[in-house]
Amino acid sequence: MRRILVVVDMQKDFIDGALGTIEAQKIVNPVIEKMKAYKKSNVYVTRDTHSENYLDTAEGKKLPVVHCVQDTEGWKLHPEIEKLAEPSHIIDKPSFGSMELMELLQKENEKEPLEIELAGLCTDICVVSNALLLKAAMPERTIKVDAGCCAGVTPESHQAALLTMEMCQIEVI
Repeated sequence: MRRILVVVDMQKDFIDGALGTIEAQKIVNPVIEKMKAYKKSNVYVTRDTHSENYLDTAEGKKLPVVHCVQDTEGWKLHPEIEKLAEPSHIIDKPSFGSMELMELLQKENEKEPLEIELAGLCTDICVVSNALLLKAAMPERTIKVDAGCCAGVTPESHQAALLTMEMCQIEVI
């Protein structure tokens, strides 16, 4: 069984930038330590990626806070997290869940069974979206989320997302 870690959107804008929170700042070091516990080749990192016209998009109309615009400071991964990631394993995603990540890991699972763990930001938006995509694509695989290495928009929505994932047979550790 090959163990994979998916680190979701550990970017400046979500940590201490436009949409940053104290809770997000608190998980940076635990996520770094978790990444060190995995072989570098088994770590995948997503990066929320928007364009200059973000406010004109469907998401931008519901969340009118410009964030993670490609090639800006806020779009960049935390420097330590970027150092611990293979450049070829950093996946830019235009939406909450990454179809590219799901398809890539599905192909890897065909070669060798995977156990996938997720960590990162935000529990209640992008982490839950990716966890559910991965579980739907690979229902017989163990998909885990480390609650201590995730933070939500609010502590309450973090807890709600963890409960939702548990109800969908995603293991919360």
